[in-house]
Amino acid sequence: MKKLIIASTSTVHGSGYLEYLLPELAVFFKNVKNILFIPYARPSGISYDAYTQKASEAFGKINIKVKGIHEYQNPVEAVNRAEAIFTGGGNTFELVNQLYKSNIIDALKETIENGTPYIGTSAGSNICGITMMNTNDMPIVYPPSFNTMGLIPFNINAHYLDPDPASKHMGETRETRIKEYHVFNEIPVLGLREGSWLEVTDSQIILKGELSARLFRKSKEPQELNTGSKINSNTLK
Repeated sequence: MKKLIIASTSTVHGSGYLEYLLPELAVFFKNVKNILFIPYARPSGISYDAYTQKASEAFGKINIKVKGIHEYQNPVEAVNRAEAIFTGGGNTFELVNQLYKSNIIDALKETIENGTPYIGTSAGSNICGITMMNTNDMPIVYPPSFNTMGLIPFNINAHYLDPDPASKHMGETRETRIKEYHVFNEIPVLGLREGSWLEVTDSQIILKGELSARLFRKSKEPQELNTGSKINSNTLK
């Protein structure tokens, strides 16, 4: 049975790393003592060791030990044996590139589908969708494929921002870019605002957090989903 938390961000304004999620994570990982961390997304080019240390400090507050996947000689075996898994945010292109390069993307999908608890933030959430094509990141590397794990039947646009009427910025909004995507693609896209997350239990998907999310479907008007909403095949039609 799948058990996931898919969060828009690791850090909300005014709080520390994962701080806003720790009460939720303490319950979600209640019986977990050790978590495997995938630091491949490397925000700001941070090293794997430094990123793992950052995750370790956060999870240490709820008495969970963290070890980075780069510390194992066999990453596939590390995934298969993991008690729980966390994939952090950063650059989605580099994350997906390394998942393919390390030959772990299939093992990761299978392990999660078999019930290993998983949390993703930002880029680590993007890879839970069908493809990574709705990331906001720069294409700094070229992964072998844009296909990701397909653990949920839609794509994620993390850090979703609404247009600011007072802004003088003349560039495209997130809504504009997603509409451009839907000219050529059918997959629904969920815009997750900061501080929101999805709780996935097998086939049940529930929106959590204080803010609503914005659902985009090809040839339809965007729809606001209130916190507590269940997202299913009827929602996505």
